Amino acid sequence: MRPVRPARAVIADIVPYDAKNLPADVFISANENPDNPPQEVLDEIEAGLADFRFNRYPDPLAGTLRAMIAETCGIAPECVLPGNGGDEQLFNIFMAWGGPGRKLLNITPTFSIYAYNAMITGTEVVEIPRSDDFKIDEEAVIERASQGDIDIVVVGSPNNPTGDLADEAFMLRLLDSTDALVLIDEAYGEYSAFSMLPHLKDYENLLILHTFSKAYSLAGLRLGYILANPSVIDEFLKVRQNYSIDAFAQLAGECCWRHRDLFMPRIGRTVQLREELYATLRTVPGVEVWPSDANYLLFRIENAHEVWKTLYDKYSVLVRDFSSAPGLKDCLRVTVGSKDELRRFLLALCEIVGERLGKNVHLNGWEDEQEGEDSDA
Repeated sequence: MRPVRPARAVIADIVPYDAKNLPADVFISANENPDNPPQEVLDEIEAGLADFRFNRYPDPLAGTLRAMIAETCGIAPECVLPGNGGDEQLFNIFMAWGGPGRKLLNITPTFSIYAYNAMITGTEVVEIPRSDDFKIDEEAVIERASQGDIDIVVVGSPNNPTGDLADEAFMLRLLDSTDALVLIDEAYGEYSAFSMLPHLKDYENLLILHTFSKAYSLAGLRLGYILANPSVIDEFLKVRQNYSIDAFAQLAGECCWRHRDLFMPRIGRTVQLREELYATLRTVPGVEVWPSDANYLLFRIENAHEVWKTLYDKYSVLVRDFSSAPGLKDCLRVTVGSKDELRRFLLALCEIVGERLGKNVHLNGWEDEQEGEDSDA
C-alpha cells in the first residue's frame, strides 16, 4: 500500500477524545436529561415533518431560532449564533482566537475539551489550578489574565465536573482585567438560575455559551448557541461551517424554545433530586461529595476506579470515572438521572461500601420507595 504523508506535527501525540459511551442499564455518566422532550413538543416536531424539505439546505444561521432566542434574552439577533452543539462553538473559539503564538488561560480541573481544542489548534495552554476543594484561585487568575498575553479565558459556570458556579464579582473583575475573549460556559446554567447575560452590553470581550443538550433534552441532535457582541459574532461567522445546523435540529430547537415553560418543572425536579442525592451521598461512609449547581455531583471515594468498575460490571450502572485525571484523584461523577436510576446507583454503591466495611449501609428512605415517581404529572 502506498503510504500517506504525516498529518500536522502538532497533533502527532494527541490521544483522540473518548466520550466513554459504554452500554449500561443505568446510564448516568454523560450529564444528559433522563427524559425525552415533553409529548406536546414531540407532537409539534412530528407535525413539522409533514412538509419538511429534506432536499433543501438548511438556513445557515438558523434565523428563526436565532430571533426567538434573541427576543427572549432581550438582545438583538446579531448577538446570538446557534451552532452544532456546544462542541462546534468551543472549537470555533480556538479557530478564531487561538492558534500558534496564542494562549488559553484554563482553570483546572475543568471540561477537558477546552485544552483538547487548544492542543489541536496549536494554542498554548496556561493552567491555573483550583484549590484542593476545587475553589477558583481568583487572584491568581486575574493576575495572570492581566499580563496582556492571554487570548482566551474559559470559566465553566457551573464548572464541569466540579459543579460549582463562579462568583459573579470575580467574573466581572476578570472581564475588567483583560481584553482576552472570556468565555463563560453556561451549558448547565438552567440548573443554577444564574447567567452573565445582563452584563453582555457592557463587555465586548464577554462570550456566553448555552446548549439544548441538557435542560432541553436534545443531546441527540447537537444544538447550542452563543451570546456575544456583534463584533465577536462576526469573527465566528468567518470560521464556522456554513451549514453546521441541520434543518431537523432547527425545527426541534424552535419547538423546544416555543414551549420552554414545559421544561421548567423538569428542571425543578432535577434540582430537587440533586439536593436529595447530595444529602444521601454525604451519609455514605467513605464518600466525600461536593455541592453542585448543575445536573451532576462529583464525589470522592477510595479506590474509585475499582468502585466504578464494580458499579458497571456487576450492576450495569455507568457513572463517569475521573479518578486518574489531574487534580481529581479518586473522583467519580454521577448525573442526576431519574429517581429510579439514582436509587439503583445508590443501592449498588452502598452494597459496595458495605462489603468493604463488613456491615449494611442504609439509604434513609430510598430503598422502600416505589418506581414511577418520574412522570411529569
